[in-house]
Amino acid sequence: MWLYLTALLGVYFLRRWYQERKTLENLTEKYVLITGCSSGLGNHLARHLDARGLRVLATCTTQKGAEQLEKVTSERLKTTVLDVTRTESVAAATEWVKEQVGNKGLWGLVNNAGIGVPSAPSEWLTKDGFAKVIDVNFLGMIDMTLHMLPLVRRARGRVVNMSSMMGRLACFAAPYTASKYGVEAFSDILRREMHPFGVQVSIIEPGCFKTPMQSNIVESYNNAWSQAPSDIKEAYGRHYYERCLYLLKFCHFTGSSNFQQVTDSMEHALTSCSPRIRYCPGWDAKLFYVPLSYLPGSVLDFLMRCIWPKPAQAV
Repeated sequence: MWLYLTALLGVYFLRRWYQERKTLENLTEKYVLITGCSSGLGNHLARHLDARGLRVLATCTTQKGAEQLEKVTSERLKTTVLDVTRTESVAAATEWVKEQVGNKGLWGLVNNAGIGVPSAPSEWLTKDGFAKVIDVNFLGMIDMTLHMLPLVRRARGRVVNMSSMMGRLACFAAPYTASKYGVEAFSDILRREMHPFGVQVSIIEPGCFKTPMQSNIVESYNNAWSQAPSDIKEAYGRHYYERCLYLLKFCHFTGSSNFQQVTDSMEHALTSCSPRIRYCPGWDAKLFYVPLSYLPGSVLDFLMRCIWPKPAQAV
């Protein structure tokens, strides 16, 4: 019996490998819109897809970021400034995209724009802090998707949404984690709704990578502690702050600087004849976060209590 099961699994993975390695034709005629290209993963992906010959439409948060990207790419790549939190900015970007793609439609929409701060234990934060992160990572992504979907449907194209392992496993930074859980839910529903139109939706769930966001999270944690009221500092204690800071720095310094793992997943989602529903780039994602996410809640809570320090006034 085990022999048959092993053989079936072998046939399944061999078939999937064969299907996934086949790429689409006429890639040089396909338009891909990427948000958040000023730096980090979006910038890396824009340059990579441009080198492959795709027609990249890159959005940046500043004009300076757009100009710097144009200097290191071909004339095919076009840029515009976009604030995903402002509907008027999204609407203006939509009109710009329509002018660029014409009747061909938009083959790929990559919702990459995101922030990770403020980031700290929930009691150290405010409602406005939560709203700031959710507005960019979740609501901004929804606004972009709703505006671009008619163009993606016309091309029978792809939507690629940037999530995180924190969208699977909630262990720190409630604003960021909540926004990524929202991305996961929206992407799953959108995938089922768009399937009849021939549009495919993929989710990218990276592990830890050395992006500017990681550095900002450490800085935000320090700022939240320094601005916390005295009663909060007394309740949590200096040891709690320093221990959590150490863990954050450890995750940052052990994170991979090889963005290629993430951009390869995005590229595959855009160019493969058989894109996956979920991609989990990074060995920490595959070997640590994904297995942990399948554990019962009580077991996971116990493990988290073993990792995170106890506050000074813990019962």
